[in-house]
Amino acid sequence: MKNSLFNQANSSDPICLLEKDGRAEYFNHFYDADESDHLYKSLLNSLPWEVDEIMMFGKSVKTARKVVWVGDPECAYTYSGVQKTPQAWTNELLQMKHKLEQFTGHTYNSCLLNLYHSGAEGMGWHSDDEKELDGASPIASVSLGAQRKFAFRHKQDKTTYPVFLEHGSLLIMHPPTQEHWHHSLLKTATITSPPN
Repeated sequence: MKNSLFNQANSSDPICLLEKDGRAEYFNHFYDADESDHLYKSLLNSLPWEVDEIMMFGKSVKTARKVVWVGDPECAYTYSGVQKTPQAWTNELLQMKHKLEQFTGHTYNSCLLNLYHSGAEGMGWHSDDEKELDGASPIASVSLGAQRKFAFRHKQDKTTYPVFLEHGSLLIMHPPTQEHWHHSLLKTATITSPPN
């Protein structure tokens, strides 16, 4: 079963996703267009982006996308068999962190940034359920750059809920979403390069 979801233009009200086994909220304009453009360009040019390395079938594989793991000093993070040591928070990321904390009422100690160069790069079906993550806290995700299609898929009945992540939008995944749902950033042939 598939459910279609279309974004509400110029709305600060959340779109509530998922009908069972968790809750996800989508905010179309968490940052306005000017703030989104500034953050995108600043983070793209100021962070130490590196090729991601993951373990697949016992072998180390380098991905096309690039990543930066940022967080408090004690926030080492292991996913796909590779441990990440956090970079220090930049002033811009600290401002984003504080805005998220005020908005959600939760504190955050780390951030994984993903850079997708084109629609040919995406993220397969997975859950953010690594042992280092606090399963009682929500996961907040800000999208900057080209619009991309994101989807949830229920682990048991395979129900899917797609949503288009807009430039400057916020997606919050509340517990126990990670226990019952996979999510994915879907690939597309319509985006061939990052926005300028």
